[in-house]
Amino acid sequence: MSQLSEPLQSIHKKSEFSCGKEMPDSYIQEQANQDIKRKLSACFVIAQEKIKLIKGYYTLSNSSIPLNLIPSEIQKKLPKTYRSIPTILLGRLAIDIQFQGKGIGKLLLVDALKRCHDISKSLGSFAVIVDPIDPDAEEFYTKYGFIKLPDSGKMFLPMKTISQLFE
Repeated sequence: MSQLSEPLQSIHKKSEFSCGKEMPDSYIQEQANQDIKRKLSACFVIAQEKIKLIKGYYTLSNSSIPLNLIPSEIQKKLPKTYRSIPTILLGRLAIDIQFQGKGIGKLLLVDALKRCHDISKSLGSFAVIVDPIDPDAEEFYTKYGFIKLPDSGKMFLPMKTISQLFE
């Protein structure tokens, strides 16, 4: 499977993006380019071909989670010498209002997980982490198998599980 998304570029119409929530809207419109330049995150979009209207986007960056936040049944299988476990943060995922309810969220998530799977072949990463913005986002990630981390609000999906989707 090739990627459905492309890296955010100046040709994409960021100012027209609106998912109905202020934080993801202002991020893509005002901050995403700076984060990319500073190497703080990578931003990928699915856009309409000719006019480059952004249907949805997601961001990825390196991250880690403390070993003690991982559920004990998984923690038992990891070396005790690691205080934190390397992960990839799926930091933002948002769909423009006019494209919501059309399966683009699922497409973006699969695209992001595929990209994370490919990255994990050359860079150690135990899981993909998300930090849901609200209960709707938490429900979305739960539907796709993400596991809630105790005491943090974050959720994760082990790379081992993701690998089963793409191998």
